[in-house]
Amino acid sequence: MAQFNITLSYEEILALLKEDKSEAFKAMLTNSLNGIMQAESTAQLGAEPYERSEERSGSRNGYRDRDLTTRIGTITLKVPKHRNGEPFKTLVFDNYCRSEAALIVTMAEMVVNGVSTRKVSKVMEMLCGKTYSKSTVSEACKVLDAQVKEFRERTLTGEYPFLILDATYFKVREQGRVISKAFMTALATDGEGHREIIGFCIAPNESKETWNDFVKSLNKRGLKGVRIVISDAHEGIRDAISRQLPGAAWQRCQFHFTRNILDKAPKKYQVGLANELHELWHSKTIEEARKRRDAIIAEYSDVAEAATSCLDEGFESAMTVMLLPDYLRKYYRTSNHIERLNKELKRRSKVIGIFPNEDSIMRIMGAVLIEMNEQFSGVRCVYSYKKLNELMSTDLPGRLIKIAEEQRRISVA
Repeated sequence: MAQFNITLSYEEILALLKEDKSEAFKAMLTNSLNGIMQAESTAQLGAEPYERSEERSGSRNGYRDRDLTTRIGTITLKVPKHRNGEPFKTLVFDNYCRSEAALIVTMAEMVVNGVSTRKVSKVMEMLCGKTYSKSTVSEACKVLDAQVKEFRERTLTGEYPFLILDATYFKVREQGRVISKAFMTALATDGEGHREIIGFCIAPNESKETWNDFVKSLNKRGLKGVRIVISDAHEGIRDAISRQLPGAAWQRCQFHFTRNILDKAPKKYQVGLANELHELWHSKTIEEARKRRDAIIAEYSDVAEAATSCLDEGFESAMTVMLLPDYLRKYYRTSNHIERLNKELKRRSKVIGIFPNEDSIMRIMGAVLIEMNEQFSGVRCVYSYKKLNELMSTDLPGRLIKIAEEQRRISVA
């Protein structure tokens, strides 16, 4: 290995430190790295400058300037040039490439974590003494593309008995206009009780066609064993369940259903009705729930007819979860778990505001979902493999299939 020495006199050190300290350290680092490259040049040529030697393999041909961004700012180094032999090689800029790559990943991570590209640019300028434009930060985020694509297109293995579907919207620029696009997400629980984000996509809107396409793509990747699908009452989702997951029963989100009912009731009755609906959803048995439903309809039909009609029509689809044991009802009676994912997506996207294109939505929001999916690995399982097997060995699967068939028959009618 090439050896080199850097010598600074006492007076030189004092002179450096009398100036700006950051500039003093830049000067010392510049001298050090230039010394390293001089030593590397000597080792590669087999001779010192102006030394006559039979072992010499080439000669020096001056220097070229090259900037290096470091933690204390950008410095300019003198890189030796060779002729009549092998070109000069140095490890200094190998380390620089690794640092630059790490810097790019850091910028991407900052944007994923909800820091605006403008703020990222300012932080990087403070840390590195180098200006990074908003477009440079945006380009840096493209390192996420391969990771997001791999996660989004991975093969699904095993069974996913419980599936939650939902969508949120993001603003994006398209052909000189700002429009909203649907971001569809699927959150499932596997055979061992682990939660997993199994898919996401961007669509122009929520429709029967777009929801069918999304669920069909999940099937192609290996989705199987779905027993219950939890969602709001969007007709696109319901149609996709019926067509793409014919053996799965639909559980209407009780939270969204409550909101649908209350929206149809006069304001002065909403608080009382909300309390009674809360008790209804927490009934111990389906028989008790039906009695509470009948009581609510009898009490409010004269003053909130539209609300009670809504309750009556949608009641059974909101009570599919009653076939499950108590410890699972609380978890699967609403789509709140995927709503929390959407809320986090919205929080992270707030600093961006309007996305420049669809690719940027997929890139940033996909990276956020990867991060959140990793967090699920440290969360307690919803159930154990043993408990699920015991549950599926009962008449539950058959009863769920009957409910699915009845729901499909009603939707066709």
